[in-house]
Amino acid sequence: MNSIYLDNAATSQVRDEVIDKMSAVLRSNYGNASSMHGYGRSSKSIIESCRKRIASHFNALSSEIVFTAGGTEADNLVLHSAVRDLKVTHIITSKIEHHAVLHTVEQLAAEHKISVSYVDVLQNGIINYQHLETLLKSSKKTLVTLMHVNNEIGTILDIQKVADLCKSNSALFHSDSVQSVGHYHLDLQTTPVDFLAASAHKFHGPKGIGFVYIRKNSGLKALIIGGTQERGIRAGTESIHDIVGLDESLALAYQNLASEKIHVKELKTYFVEQLKLQIPNIKFNGSCCDSDISTYTLVNVCLPVTEANAPMFLFQLDLKGIACSKGSACQSGSGKGSHVLAELLSEEDLKKPSIRFSFSIYNTKKEIDIVVDILKELINSTAS
Repeated sequence: MNSIYLDNAATSQVRDEVIDKMSAVLRSNYGNASSMHGYGRSSKSIIESCRKRIASHFNALSSEIVFTAGGTEADNLVLHSAVRDLKVTHIITSKIEHHAVLHTVEQLAAEHKISVSYVDVLQNGIINYQHLETLLKSSKKTLVTLMHVNNEIGTILDIQKVADLCKSNSALFHSDSVQSVGHYHLDLQTTPVDFLAASAHKFHGPKGIGFVYIRKNSGLKALIIGGTQERGIRAGTESIHDIVGLDESLALAYQNLASEKIHVKELKTYFVEQLKLQIPNIKFNGSCCDSDISTYTLVNVCLPVTEANAPMFLFQLDLKGIACSKGSACQSGSGKGSHVLAELLSEEDLKKPSIRFSFSIYNTKKEIDIVVDILKELINSTAS
Protein backbone atom coordinates (compact mmCIF):
# COMPACT_ATOMS: atom_id res chain seq x y z
CA MET A 1 0.00 0.00 0.00
CA ASN A 2 1.11 3.56 -0.69
CA SER A 3 2.07 5.61 2.36
CA ILE A 4 2.10 9.28 1.50
CA TYR A 5 2.10 12.06 4.09
CA LEU A 6 0.46 15.28 2.88
CA ASP A 7 -0.60 16.70 6.24
CA ASN A 8 2.40 18.87 7.00
CA ALA A 9 0.28 21.82 8.13
CA ALA A 10 -0.89 19.59 10.99
CA THR A 11 2.63 18.53 11.94
CA SER A 12 5.86 17.82 10.11
CA GLN A 13 8.55 15.15 10.11
CA VAL A 14 11.44 16.00 12.43
CA ARG A 15 14.74 16.50 10.63
CA ASP A 16 17.47 13.94 11.38
CA GLU A 17 19.87 16.74 12.34
CA VAL A 18 17.37 17.95 14.93
CA ILE A 19 16.93 14.47 16.40
CA ASP A 20 20.71 14.11 16.65
CA LYS A 21 21.08 17.41 18.51
CA MET A 22 18.22 16.61 20.87
CA SER A 23 19.58 13.13 21.57
CA ALA A 24 23.02 14.52 22.47
CA VAL A 25 21.45 16.96 24.95
CA LEU A 26 19.26 14.24 26.48
CA ARG A 27 22.35 12.13 27.11
CA SER A 28 24.66 14.81 28.44
CA ASN A 29 22.85 17.99 29.53
CA TYR A 30 20.32 16.81 32.09
CA GLY A 31 20.89 19.47 34.74
CA ASN A 32 17.99 21.67 35.82
CA ALA A 33 18.64 25.13 34.39
CA SER A 34 17.52 26.69 37.69
CA SER A 35 20.18 24.80 39.69
CA MET A 36 23.27 26.70 40.77
CA HIS A 37 25.79 23.89 40.24
CA GLY A 38 27.76 23.22 37.07
CA TYR A 39 25.17 20.93 35.53
CA GLY A 40 22.50 23.61 35.97
CA ARG A 41 24.71 26.40 34.67
CA SER A 42 25.54 24.32 31.60
CA SER A 43 21.84 23.81 30.87
CA LYS A 44 21.10 27.49 31.44
CA SER A 45 23.87 28.46 29.02
CA ILE A 46 22.42 26.20 26.32
CA ILE A 47 18.95 27.67 26.75
CA GLU A 48 20.17 31.26 26.54
CA SER A 49 22.30 30.50 23.47
CA CYS A 50 19.21 29.05 21.78
CA ARG A 51 17.11 32.03 22.80
CA LYS A 52 19.67 34.44 21.36
CA ARG A 53 19.89 32.60 18.04
CA ILE A 54 16.10 32.33 17.73
CA ALA A 55 15.72 36.07 18.40
CA SER A 56 18.32 36.85 15.72
CA HIS A 57 16.10 35.36 13.00
CA PHE A 58 13.48 38.02 13.74
CA ASN A 59 15.72 40.99 14.54
CA ALA A 60 14.38 40.78 18.10
CA LEU A 61 15.96 40.94 21.54
CA SER A 62 16.64 37.60 23.22
CA SER A 63 14.66 38.85 26.24
CA GLU A 64 11.61 39.12 23.97
CA ILE A 65 11.53 35.36 23.31
CA VAL A 66 9.66 33.25 25.90
CA PHE A 67 9.53 29.47 25.49
CA THR A 68 6.12 27.79 25.71
CA ALA A 69 4.64 24.36 25.10
CA GLY A 70 3.52 25.52 21.65
CA GLY A 71 1.30 27.93 19.76
CA THR A 72 -1.87 27.33 21.78
CA GLU A 73 -0.20 28.23 25.05
CA ALA A 74 1.44 31.26 23.43
CA ASP A 75 -1.94 32.51 22.15
CA ASN A 76 -3.56 31.95 25.55
CA LEU A 77 -0.76 33.75 27.37
CA VAL A 78 -1.06 36.84 25.21
CA LEU A 79 -4.85 37.05 25.16
CA HIS A 80 -5.44 36.38 28.86
CA SER A 81 -2.71 38.74 30.02
CA ALA A 82 -3.78 41.46 27.59
CA VAL A 83 -7.20 41.56 29.23
CA ARG A 84 -6.09 40.91 32.81
CA ASP A 85 -2.88 42.94 32.96
CA LEU A 86 -2.93 45.38 30.05
CA LYS A 87 -6.60 46.27 30.61
CA VAL A 88 -7.68 45.55 27.05
CA THR A 89 -11.47 45.92 26.81
CA HIS A 90 -11.92 45.42 23.05
CA ILE A 91 -10.56 42.57 20.89
CA ILE A 92 -10.70 42.60 17.11
CA THR A 93 -10.30 39.23 15.40
CA SER A 94 -11.83 37.26 12.52
CA LYS A 95 -14.07 34.23 12.34
CA ILE A 96 -11.43 32.24 10.44
CA GLU A 97 -8.81 32.25 13.21
CA HIS A 98 -7.49 29.09 14.86
CA HIS A 99 -9.62 27.89 17.76
CA ALA A 100 -6.73 28.61 20.12
CA VAL A 101 -7.62 32.24 19.50
CA LEU A 102 -11.37 32.07 18.84
CA HIS A 103 -12.29 29.95 21.87
CA THR A 104 -10.02 31.97 24.15
CA VAL A 105 -11.59 35.22 22.97
CA GLU A 106 -15.05 33.77 23.56
CA GLN A 107 -14.08 32.78 27.09
CA LEU A 108 -12.62 36.21 27.83
CA ALA A 109 -15.77 37.89 26.52
CA ALA A 110 -17.94 35.73 28.79
CA GLU A 111 -15.80 36.14 31.90
CA HIS A 112 -14.59 39.73 31.60
CA LYS A 113 -17.39 41.29 29.56
CA ILE A 114 -14.99 42.66 26.98
CA SER A 115 -16.35 43.60 23.57
CA VAL A 116 -15.36 41.53 20.54
CA SER A 117 -15.46 42.71 16.92
CA TYR A 118 -15.07 40.37 13.96
CA VAL A 119 -13.47 41.91 10.90
CA ASP A 120 -15.14 40.99 7.63
CA VAL A 121 -13.50 38.30 5.51
CA LEU A 122 -13.82 38.48 1.73
CA GLN A 123 -14.87 35.39 -0.21
CA ASN A 124 -11.27 34.74 -1.24
CA GLY A 125 -10.26 34.50 2.42
CA ILE A 126 -8.58 37.90 2.59
CA ILE A 127 -9.26 40.19 5.53
CA ASN A 128 -11.22 43.33 4.64
CA TYR A 129 -8.59 45.89 5.62
CA GLN A 130 -10.98 48.82 5.21
CA HIS A 131 -13.35 47.24 7.71
CA LEU A 132 -10.44 46.63 10.09
CA GLU A 133 -9.50 50.29 9.88
CA THR A 134 -13.09 51.23 10.72
CA LEU A 135 -13.14 48.88 13.72
CA LEU A 136 -9.91 50.40 15.00
CA LYS A 137 -11.65 53.77 15.43
CA SER A 138 -12.57 52.82 18.96
CA SER A 139 -12.06 54.71 22.18
CA LYS A 140 -11.53 51.44 24.05
CA LYS A 141 -8.13 49.88 24.66
CA THR A 142 -7.93 47.46 21.75
CA LEU A 143 -6.01 44.32 20.84
CA VAL A 144 -6.07 42.98 17.28
CA THR A 145 -5.40 39.25 16.93
CA LEU A 146 -5.11 37.97 13.34
CA MET A 147 -3.15 34.98 12.08
CA HIS A 148 -0.34 35.51 9.60
CA VAL A 149 -1.05 32.41 7.46
CA ASN A 150 -4.41 30.68 7.72
CA ASN A 151 -3.94 27.03 8.68
CA GLU A 152 -6.83 25.76 6.52
CA ILE A 153 -6.84 27.79 3.31
CA GLY A 154 -3.32 29.26 3.42
CA THR A 155 -4.30 32.92 2.96
CA ILE A 156 -1.48 35.29 3.90
CA LEU A 157 -2.28 38.33 6.01
CA ASP A 158 -0.62 41.59 5.01
CA ILE A 159 1.05 41.65 8.40
CA GLN A 160 2.93 44.89 7.71
CA LYS A 161 -0.29 46.69 6.79
CA VAL A 162 -2.09 45.43 9.89
CA ALA A 163 0.84 46.27 12.16
CA ASP A 164 0.98 49.80 10.76
CA LEU A 165 -2.80 50.26 11.13
CA CYS A 166 -2.64 49.10 14.73
CA LYS A 167 0.26 51.36 15.56
CA SER A 168 -1.39 54.42 14.00
CA ASN A 169 -4.55 53.70 16.01
CA SER A 170 -2.73 52.95 19.30
CA ALA A 171 -3.90 49.33 19.28
CA LEU A 172 -1.90 46.27 20.30
CA PHE A 173 -1.30 43.60 17.66
CA HIS A 174 -0.94 39.86 18.23
CA SER A 175 -0.43 37.39 15.39
CA ASP A 176 -0.73 33.62 15.57
CA SER A 177 2.16 32.93 13.20
CA VAL A 178 2.35 29.18 13.72
CA GLN A 179 1.98 28.46 9.99
CA SER A 180 4.43 31.14 8.84
CA VAL A 181 7.42 31.04 11.20
CA GLY A 182 10.13 28.95 9.54
CA HIS A 183 8.48 29.47 6.14
CA TYR A 184 8.61 33.27 5.84
CA HIS A 185 11.08 35.87 7.08
CA LEU A 186 9.80 38.36 9.65
CA ASP A 187 11.66 41.45 10.84
CA LEU A 188 9.96 42.50 14.05
CA GLN A 189 11.69 45.85 14.11
CA THR A 190 10.31 46.98 10.76
CA THR A 191 6.99 45.18 11.31
CA PRO A 192 5.75 46.42 14.69
CA VAL A 193 3.96 43.30 15.92
CA ASP A 194 3.57 43.35 19.71
CA PHE A 195 3.06 39.61 20.25
CA LEU A 196 3.64 36.57 18.03
CA ALA A 197 3.13 32.82 18.52
CA ALA A 198 5.21 30.00 16.98
CA SER A 199 5.46 26.21 17.27
CA ALA A 200 8.45 24.01 16.35
CA HIS A 201 6.55 21.04 14.95
CA LYS A 202 5.35 23.11 11.99
CA PHE A 203 8.91 23.48 10.66
CA HIS A 204 10.37 20.01 11.19
CA GLY A 205 11.03 20.37 14.91
CA PRO A 206 9.66 18.52 17.95
CA LYS A 207 6.12 18.75 19.27
CA GLY A 208 5.41 20.34 22.64
CA ILE A 209 7.71 23.33 22.27
CA GLY A 210 7.21 26.79 20.83
CA PHE A 211 7.69 30.39 21.78
CA VAL A 212 5.90 33.65 22.16
CA TYR A 213 7.48 36.92 21.09
CA ILE A 214 6.60 39.65 23.59
CA ARG A 215 7.76 43.14 22.68
CA LYS A 216 9.97 44.72 25.33
CA ASN A 217 8.19 46.64 28.11
CA SER A 218 4.75 45.46 26.98
CA GLY A 219 3.68 44.68 30.55
CA LEU A 220 2.50 41.15 29.74
CA LYS A 221 2.53 38.82 32.76
CA ALA A 222 2.52 35.07 33.40
CA LEU A 223 -0.34 32.72 32.62
CA ILE A 224 1.34 29.70 34.26
CA ILE A 225 2.34 30.57 37.83
CA GLY A 226 5.11 28.92 39.82
CA GLY A 227 8.85 29.47 39.60
CA THR A 228 10.78 32.33 38.07
CA GLN A 229 11.71 30.58 34.83
CA GLU A 230 11.55 32.55 31.58
CA ARG A 231 12.01 35.82 33.47
CA GLY A 232 8.88 35.09 35.47
CA ILE A 233 6.63 35.00 32.40
CA ARG A 234 6.35 31.21 32.06
CA ALA A 235 6.89 29.05 35.15
CA GLY A 236 8.04 25.43 34.88
CA THR A 237 11.32 23.59 34.44
CA GLU A 238 12.57 24.20 30.91
CA SER A 239 12.72 21.23 28.52
CA ILE A 240 16.28 21.76 27.35
CA HIS A 241 16.30 19.12 24.60
CA ASP A 242 13.06 20.51 23.15
CA ILE A 243 14.42 24.05 23.18
CA VAL A 244 17.52 22.81 21.38
CA GLY A 245 15.25 21.06 18.87
CA LEU A 246 13.27 24.25 18.32
CA ASP A 247 16.44 26.27 17.83
CA GLU A 248 18.05 23.79 15.44
CA SER A 249 14.92 23.23 13.34
CA LEU A 250 14.33 26.97 13.00
CA ALA A 251 17.96 27.61 12.08
CA LEU A 252 17.85 24.90 9.41
CA ALA A 253 14.49 26.15 8.11
CA TYR A 254 15.85 29.63 7.49
CA GLN A 255 19.27 28.44 6.35
CA ASN A 256 17.67 26.31 3.62
CA LEU A 257 14.56 28.39 2.99
CA ALA A 258 15.43 29.58 -0.51
CA SER A 259 16.05 26.12 -1.98
CA GLU A 260 13.44 24.25 0.03
CA LYS A 261 10.75 26.79 -0.78
CA ILE A 262 11.38 26.24 -4.49
CA HIS A 263 10.95 22.47 -4.06
CA VAL A 264 7.74 22.71 -2.03
CA LYS A 265 6.25 25.44 -4.24
CA GLU A 266 6.93 23.34 -7.35
CA LEU A 267 5.07 20.41 -5.75
CA LYS A 268 2.08 22.59 -4.98
CA THR A 269 2.05 24.12 -8.47
CA TYR A 270 2.27 20.69 -10.09
CA PHE A 271 -0.48 19.32 -7.86
CA VAL A 272 -2.81 22.20 -8.75
CA GLU A 273 -2.08 21.79 -12.46
CA GLN A 274 -2.77 18.05 -12.38
CA LEU A 275 -5.97 18.47 -10.38
CA LYS A 276 -7.30 21.04 -12.84
CA LEU A 277 -6.31 18.83 -15.77
CA GLN A 278 -7.60 15.51 -14.50
CA ILE A 279 -10.52 16.28 -12.17
CA PRO A 280 -13.23 18.39 -13.82
CA ASN A 281 -15.34 20.62 -11.54
CA ILE A 282 -12.80 20.60 -8.74
CA LYS A 283 -12.76 23.87 -6.79
CA PHE A 284 -9.97 25.52 -4.81
CA ASN A 285 -11.08 27.06 -1.55
CA GLY A 286 -10.14 30.62 -0.71
CA SER A 287 -7.14 31.86 -2.67
CA CYS A 288 -4.99 28.77 -2.25
CA CYS A 289 -4.05 28.79 -5.97
CA ASP A 290 -2.78 32.36 -5.86
CA SER A 291 0.86 32.28 -4.77
CA ASP A 292 0.88 36.04 -4.16
CA ILE A 293 -1.69 35.90 -1.36
CA SER A 294 -1.54 32.26 -0.27
CA THR A 295 1.22 30.15 1.24
CA TYR A 296 3.27 27.81 -0.94
CA THR A 297 2.80 24.97 1.56
CA LEU A 298 -0.85 23.90 1.17
CA VAL A 299 -3.91 23.50 -1.03
CA ASN A 300 -7.53 23.18 0.11
CA VAL A 301 -9.84 21.63 -2.48
CA CYS A 302 -13.58 21.11 -2.72
CA LEU A 303 -14.13 17.81 -4.53
CA PRO A 304 -17.00 17.01 -6.93
CA VAL A 305 -18.51 14.32 -4.70
CA THR A 306 -22.14 14.00 -3.65
CA GLU A 307 -23.29 14.75 -0.11
CA ALA A 308 -24.07 11.06 0.45
CA ASN A 309 -20.50 10.01 -0.36
CA ALA A 310 -18.73 12.93 1.28
CA PRO A 311 -18.47 11.61 4.90
CA MET A 312 -16.41 8.56 3.95
CA PHE A 313 -14.07 10.24 1.48
CA LEU A 314 -11.24 11.10 3.90
CA PHE A 315 -11.49 7.60 5.39
CA GLN A 316 -11.16 6.10 1.92
CA LEU A 317 -8.06 8.18 1.29
CA ASP A 318 -6.61 6.92 4.55
CA LEU A 319 -7.29 3.32 3.51
CA LYS A 320 -5.30 4.07 0.36
CA GLY A 321 -2.40 5.30 2.50
CA ILE A 322 -2.87 9.03 1.90
CA ALA A 323 -2.59 11.26 4.98
CA CYS A 324 -4.37 14.61 4.66
CA SER A 325 -6.94 16.63 6.61
CA LYS A 326 -10.61 17.53 6.48
CA GLY A 327 -10.31 21.21 7.34
CA SER A 328 -7.55 21.41 9.94
CA ALA A 329 -6.16 18.48 11.90
CA CYS A 330 -7.45 20.05 15.11
CA GLN A 331 -11.02 19.31 14.06
CA SER A 332 -10.71 16.40 11.64
CA GLY A 333 -11.80 13.92 14.29
CA SER A 334 -14.53 16.09 15.75
CA GLY A 335 -17.24 15.36 13.21
CA LYS A 336 -17.84 19.10 12.90
CA GLY A 337 -17.44 21.06 9.72
CA SER A 338 -14.77 23.67 9.22
CA HIS A 339 -15.60 27.06 10.72
CA VAL A 340 -13.23 28.60 8.18
CA LEU A 341 -14.93 27.10 5.15
CA ALA A 342 -18.34 27.91 6.64
CA GLU A 343 -17.41 31.59 6.23
CA LEU A 344 -16.42 31.21 2.58
CA LEU A 345 -18.35 28.45 0.81
CA SER A 346 -21.91 28.16 -0.43
CA GLU A 347 -24.32 25.79 1.30
CA GLU A 348 -24.04 23.46 -1.69
CA ASP A 349 -20.25 23.29 -1.57
CA LEU A 350 -20.23 22.82 2.19
CA LYS A 351 -21.98 19.49 1.63
CA LYS A 352 -19.09 18.25 -0.50
CA PRO A 353 -15.79 17.01 0.95
CA SER A 354 -13.14 19.72 1.26
CA ILE A 355 -9.65 18.38 1.88
CA ARG A 356 -6.44 20.11 2.85
CA PHE A 357 -3.22 18.77 1.33
CA SER A 358 -0.03 20.27 2.74
CA PHE A 359 3.49 19.68 1.47
CA SER A 360 7.06 19.51 2.78
CA ILE A 361 10.64 18.95 1.68
CA TYR A 362 10.13 15.20 2.13
CA ASN A 363 7.42 14.95 -0.53
CA THR A 364 8.07 14.08 -4.17
CA LYS A 365 6.49 14.62 -7.57
CA LYS A 366 5.92 10.88 -7.85
CA GLU A 367 3.80 11.02 -4.68
CA ILE A 368 1.73 13.81 -6.21
CA ASP A 369 1.02 11.66 -9.26
CA ILE A 370 -0.10 8.77 -7.04
CA VAL A 371 -2.41 11.02 -5.01
CA VAL A 372 -4.02 12.53 -8.11
CA ASP A 373 -4.62 9.04 -9.55
CA ILE A 374 -6.21 7.86 -6.28
CA LEU A 375 -8.42 10.96 -6.11
CA LYS A 376 -9.59 10.31 -9.68
CA GLU A 377 -10.27 6.66 -8.86
CA LEU A 378 -12.30 7.46 -5.73
CA ILE A 379 -14.29 10.25 -7.40
CA ASN A 380 -15.11 8.06 -10.40
CA SER A 381 -16.18 5.19 -8.12
CA THR A 382 -18.59 7.44 -6.21
CA ALA A 383 -20.05 8.73 -9.47
CA SER A 384 -20.77 5.26 -10.84
